[in-house]
Amino acid sequence: MFKPLSMFLGLRYVRTRHGQGFSSFISASSTLGIALGVMVLIIVLSAMNGFERELAKRLLSVVPHGEFITVHEPIEDWQNEILVAKRHDNVIAAAPVIKLSGMLQKGDSIKALEVRAVDVELEKSVSDIANFVSQGSWQQLQGQSLVIGQGIASKLKVNVGDTVQLLMPRLDAGQGLSGRFLAPIKKNMTIVGIFDFGGTIDDSMAFMPLATGAQFLGLGDAIHGVRIKIDDVFQAPRVVAQIGQRLDVYVYMHDWTRTQGHLFNDIQLVRTVMFVVMLLVIAVASFNIVSSLIMAVNEKKGDIAILKTMGAERKTIMLAFVYQGLVNGVLGCALGGSLGILLSQHLTAIVGKLEQWLGMSFLSGDIYFIDFLPTELQASDVIMTITSALILSLLATLYPAFRATQIEPAKVLGQV
Repeated sequence: MFKPLSMFLGLRYVRTRHGQGFSSFISASSTLGIALGVMVLIIVLSAMNGFERELAKRLLSVVPHGEFITVHEPIEDWQNEILVAKRHDNVIAAAPVIKLSGMLQKGDSIKALEVRAVDVELEKSVSDIANFVSQGSWQQLQGQSLVIGQGIASKLKVNVGDTVQLLMPRLDAGQGLSGRFLAPIKKNMTIVGIFDFGGTIDDSMAFMPLATGAQFLGLGDAIHGVRIKIDDVFQAPRVVAQIGQRLDVYVYMHDWTRTQGHLFNDIQLVRTVMFVVMLLVIAVASFNIVSSLIMAVNEKKGDIAILKTMGAERKTIMLAFVYQGLVNGVLGCALGGSLGILLSQHLTAIVGKLEQWLGMSFLSGDIYFIDFLPTELQASDVIMTITSALILSLLATLYPAFRATQIEPAKVLGQV
């Protein structure tokens, strides 16, 4: 009842436009185009947020944030090196590690793997791998025992309690020069746990007790390196460099950005590209608003001329067509935003159902660090997307609305 004249006219023109054939089709296509762009952009941003969350909280929960591996001799006084690392303000915890490589054999099946000899208790402070043990128990990691990934267990068809044979290369500096290759070291190991992380780690990683690894390599009480966990994973390069300069031994300094950093960079790149692409889709849909408004201006020339002769200001006429065009943008944003939010909240379940129906996996754990499509809806992404779409819709209305103000009443009414 108290609506401004320009808003009243704009909404009236929207209602009278329905049923006008081609003009109505152009208007509806612009609304649907904006809705589709907004919906897809919200879903894509939610998926990228999910990947970032899984990278930070899942993959980096089991991958060491930083690692210091000795260059020459094993680290004898490793307890002191751990204390040095823990004195850094950003370090939450530190733990020793011994690195081994070899093959695991069960019957006729054999699988290459990396073995980490760790302290059962200290490892839980730098890694959450114990929380992913689905069969057996992490605490049973004692003596000649192993905790292996689900991928390794499936390959060898072994279960908790089975005995397997660990084959490790025998270190001999002259074996390659002499043409002799020594038989590998063979150790019988008992499977006490199987972890199911859901990524490539399941297919390549195993853990054994620290003392057992030191015994196999003849290290005594020495270790190969120290692993750390820090409070801000994105500060890992700086923290690792600072700690490495304080240690009393020569070490190789590794942080997660060197081994897994490409994943984060890929996520950021895809996020940026998809945002630009979907904004262009919304912009193209907004051009339909230009077409529909120009057609509306041509149809309403008589009305505009009459309004001008009655004293209507240019501002009133321009705002009337701006409101008319913004209806498409608002409806498109409302429809696309609602569907985008709804689908984003259930994206993981929806994709899981599609994989079941199609009998295929969209994300393979052999390639990616996870085997499902994660999602995390953030209000800032929804606000940014809808605001961008509304701005593009507003810009699309300006030229046709300005054209409406240029109509001369004398020329139009003189033709009637």
